[in-house]
Amino acid sequence: MYDLVCIGASWGGLKAVGEVLAALPAEFDLPIAIAQHRHPDSQAETLAELLQTKTNRPVLDVEDKMPIASRHVYIAPPNYHLLVERGSFALSVDEHIQYARPSIDVLFETAAHAYGAGVIGIILTGANADGALGLARIKNAGGVALIQDPLGAARRTMPDAAIAATVADAILPLEAIGNFIYGLWVQPATVTAEAR
Repeated sequence: MYDLVCIGASWGGLKAVGEVLAALPAEFDLPIAIAQHRHPDSQAETLAELLQTKTNRPVLDVEDKMPIASRHVYIAPPNYHLLVERGSFALSVDEHIQYARPSIDVLFETAAHAYGAGVIGIILTGANADGALGLARIKNAGGVALIQDPLGAARRTMPDAAIAATVADAILPLEAIGNFIYGLWVQPATVTAEAR
């Protein structure tokens, strides 16, 4: 049984994340947390509004201590790290990691600490290595590690780094990720065994 989906993306991430959200069937009810690299001065609401056009789920910019609710999509606000606690989120202005705040590594590592094997981690397109260590942490905690196929990524640096850092449960073309996550939710043990 899974508790949380975590998605990390950078360059080209808006399109990639939108495609994953659009592919998820309406009955899929896991909460989704997203760390997307963007300029610190960007408008937080803009990303949420753009992603909201891709899904009927509520898409929210995280506020400190916000509870985690099923079927919701949560986005790290610009210039804040998004941390997962059991049942809620926290925000931090600690130092940049891999030149980024929000850091994908911070989101993934705190999710792994809070929920262990209940986390599905996904690395999408991006131009640096942020998220690779965090995805490895999710995998080591018993969670699922998914990576966008670098060949189809707008920038392949991030998927390549994740592939080098951990043994992925699946490396998938972007258009297959949503259905794969849905399959994990419906039949957790079967799908991961087939992917390996």
